[in-house]
Amino acid sequence: MYDIVVIGAGVTGAFISRKLARFNLNVLLIDRENDVGNVTSNANSAIVHSGYDPVPGSLKAKFNVLGNKMFDQISDELDVHFYRIGSITVATSEAQLDMLKGLLERSHENGVEARILSKEELRDLEPNVSPNALGGLLAPTAGIVDPFNLVAHAVENAVDNGVVLHLDEEVIDIKDLKNHFVVKTNKASYESKVVINAAGLGCEKIARMVEDVDWHLTPRKGEYFVLDHYDLGLVNHVIFPLPSEKGKGVLVSLTSSNNYIVGPSSELVDDTEDFSTDGPTLGDVRRQATDLIPSIPFNQVIRVFSGIRPTTSRHDFIIESSKVNPNFINVAGIESPGLVSAPAIAEYVVDEIVSKLLNLEAKKSFNPCIKKYAKLNELDNKAREELIKENPEYGKIICSCEKVSLGEINDLFARSVPPHTVKAVKKRVRAGFGKCQGGFCSPYVTLIIAKHYGINPTEVKWDKDGSEILLEEVKHA
Repeated sequence: MYDIVVIGAGVTGAFISRKLARFNLNVLLIDRENDVGNVTSNANSAIVHSGYDPVPGSLKAKFNVLGNKMFDQISDELDVHFYRIGSITVATSEAQLDMLKGLLERSHENGVEARILSKEELRDLEPNVSPNALGGLLAPTAGIVDPFNLVAHAVENAVDNGVVLHLDEEVIDIKDLKNHFVVKTNKASYESKVVINAAGLGCEKIARMVEDVDWHLTPRKGEYFVLDHYDLGLVNHVIFPLPSEKGKGVLVSLTSSNNYIVGPSSELVDDTEDFSTDGPTLGDVRRQATDLIPSIPFNQVIRVFSGIRPTTSRHDFIIESSKVNPNFINVAGIESPGLVSAPAIAEYVVDEIVSKLLNLEAKKSFNPCIKKYAKLNELDNKAREELIKENPEYGKIICSCEKVSLGEINDLFARSVPPHTVKAVKKRVRAGFGKCQGGFCSPYVTLIIAKHYGINPTEVKWDKDGSEILLEEVKHA
């Protein structure tokens, strides 16, 4: 029997599992996807929000502010790119200037550093801002992060410290036997004393396997543009419009990989599997973005994408035990600012809820750090030459756009959470994220995966089942 089963290996489930790994517990982490962080955590703005915006007293405000303070240490321990570039919320009318004053008061209530910028100060910091901009709210503690490796490395650290990970396994039923649960998946059944529901878009479905909950989740889609490694300086901070009831609005920001991201839209949808984009929606995103930064070079767009987040009927995070059995814990509705909040949510779930259910004995062997990754394009010439001399695979470039080597890809397979798909490799080392979007390197990555797992290249998937890249072998080379 497991002590705890965590359902969902997105950013929230990842950090909860990592926190649980600090204790002598038998923990199972289950996700229906074939990679960690593969849905909502895979497609978002990747912003570490400062916390000035959430309603004071809300769970969003509480965990946003606490989580933001944790990211310097987390990025160091988990070897994840994170930069505190700050954010500026821009006002383009006198009425919006008054709204900025309200946001400043809210930031003070939330305990977040912020200050109003004059028109001149704003233009000094952001020369490309719209001439209609009259001022802004600077929140210097905001940042940008690599969301893919934030999740992958958190799970890797959890697994390194004893957590069991089952991917490509969907929970289809949960039986509450009062003294324990039986979690049934499409592959097996598991007994557990405690179940933590961190299933993202699937949280409501999982929760209703145990009780009739009084909350509802609605999928909200956001569509984005990604620009190539355009010259630095288009924007120097995360640039926001004034927030609305739909969310924080269309932002313009540098990413942790020195691309630019523009978006998202914000529309309620019915289908949690619909990750399509459409021209009219992207056109509206473009219009809103150019209202902030008129000179965005949309001729540098290398891809568009969409993400879906779970909006809750409570308009706040849902972090609570079931009313019928306190050993079933819901962690639901973790939409923005969920990415930054996840580490603090994990601390709360374990320290304030799980600790009252199980005896938490600290594990003396726990190591909060993962083994550092060699990143070829971040090394100076001398360090690069030494690495290649030690392992010639680092001298063979597989992805020319992002300068990713065979050695970096093969290192992934030696880790405790290795990739099984082309997309999983892409998320971890960025092979395929460049201007050609994998047009040249994806065939090589496909063959590398096939060779490592001893399978036919026609069995290698891009992502989900049915996404095999090669249909059949037409002749032997």
